[in-house]
Amino acid sequence: MTEQIITKTRIAIPSELPGGLQARRSGHFGRCDCFTMVDVTDGQVGEVEILHNAPHTEGGCMAPVLLLAEHNVDAIVVDGIGGRPLMGFNQVGIAVHAGVGGDVQTTVHAFIQGGLPVVGLEGACQH
Repeated sequence: MTEQIITKTRIAIPSELPGGLQARRSGHFGRCDCFTMVDVTDGQVGEVEILHNAPHTEGGCMAPVLLLAEHNVDAIVVDGIGGRPLMGFNQVGIAVHAGVGGDVQTTVHAFIQGGLPVVGLEGACQH
């Protein structure tokens, strides 16, 4: 009998309210209304949760990094990201991917198909 290996990844997509698979993606993860967190198990969409973003005041752009780490996120999909939060995500073990698609569902399917490249420091915003 062979043991089946199950792969599960929790991805977070910055979203506009109300969040969910049909929600529009937000272009700025630090100031998005919420994150749609999607559990992908063996290439299939599983549980979907909505997590309201932390205020962008205290902690600045590091507040969402810590919030997502607390919720066991493995990857985030962004349109752009600065060097400081990118390093923060790397430090807490959250992979950062460049996003495509206008809505969360399109983005999730692109992630599942492996079409979202990992963002390195050379791809970070310089502002």
